[in-house]
Amino acid sequence: MIRRRTRGSHFAAAIAFTAAAPWSLIQDANAKDSEQHRPNILLIMTDQQHAGMLGCAGNPYLKTPALDRLAAAGTRFELAHAANPVCVPSRFSLQTGRMPSTIGMRTNEVQLAVPPELCTQSLGPLLRQAGYRCVYGGKDHTPRDPSKYMMTNGYELLAHDPRDGLASACANFIRNPHDRPFFLFASFINPHDICYMAINDFARSQGRPIMSNQDSRVCESVLDQARRSGDLDAFVREHCPPLPDNFAVPRDEPESIGLDYARPDSFRHYAREHWSEQTWRLHRWLYCRLTEQVDAQIGSVLQALDEAGLQDNTLVVFTSDHGDMDAAHRLEHKSVLYDESVRIPLLVAWKGVLPAGRVDTKHLASNGLDLLPTLCDFAGVSPPADLPGPLQVQRV
Repeated sequence: MIRRRTRGSHFAAAIAFTAAAPWSLIQDANAKDSEQHRPNILLIMTDQQHAGMLGCAGNPYLKTPALDRLAAAGTRFELAHAANPVCVPSRFSLQTGRMPSTIGMRTNEVQLAVPPELCTQSLGPLLRQAGYRCVYGGKDHTPRDPSKYMMTNGYELLAHDPRDGLASACANFIRNPHDRPFFLFASFINPHDICYMAINDFARSQGRPIMSNQDSRVCESVLDQARRSGDLDAFVREHCPPLPDNFAVPRDEPESIGLDYARPDSFRHYAREHWSEQTWRLHRWLYCRLTEQVDAQIGSVLQALDEAGLQDNTLVVFTSDHGDMDAAHRLEHKSVLYDESVRIPLLVAWKGVLPAGRVDTKHLASNGLDLLPTLCDFAGVSPPADLPGPLQVQRV
């Protein structure tokens, strides 16, 4: 039975994944209760990676050796979902353990004020108050107002660069000596750069210049590999994933998709109405290549963990803030409540403590509602008593 956490509960720091709940029964309590045995916590997040964008999830069109190894070392949750399929609401939920509707958030409203009590009860401050060294690097994209910025309330800033610079900074941090447990939040940007294929195509169709930011430049650079092939038709036939089985627009599609999400003046509408099947396949190819880029960056961080000899005392969690439509229903981007947009990868590993090579296909999990109370359990921290997320806990 799933029950809500109650004030005064006592939690151990090792989770055994069973049929009871997605973050299931607590075991090995005595071995992990003392403060000196609290694990380091490495939380790795990507941006816009749907649950199927992993080799270990059965995707044959990309290679993700780093994340596949992590899955083999722990548990992969097949039915993990974001609290909201948009960056800022999803990240707010992960940091606070609460639904974005708590503060009336529906979209990427970065200027929306976060109440001070939610800032101080978010993930970084909670673990810092428990003695963890909390460090954050990469993309933040969380709500803020001029006086309150949630990310600065509990973390040291490690690196702004959400790409190779972040991977290097994280690796160096891990290799350095540590006199207390650390919580390292590594937030990578890709495969988010996929957004700019449709955005730039739409700009060209309107006679406007394409975006010039780094995300757009990376997208265009990878696409140039295909464009330089000399025979794009042959390149697509030989190298690009096929269209998904649900490529067609559903007959019973909600009217809001066309009226709001893919309205006629948007890049989403342009892609849906004007992209050829060849272009959609090229979009899927690009999405795979950008996912492989971030997998390599994550690999260097996990390698540093191995080299530092910290595998036995580090809980590693991997997830993404939301997915991407990836040509399903002739849509790209996110924001809609289709499976490709909402369902995200979730991997949890701790060598010698959590079961290895396990795939949970039965239970719904939320990286927004479940992660904060679960990480608090591992750290021996009492989370806020009024969190909505359920967590089954029991000593054995």
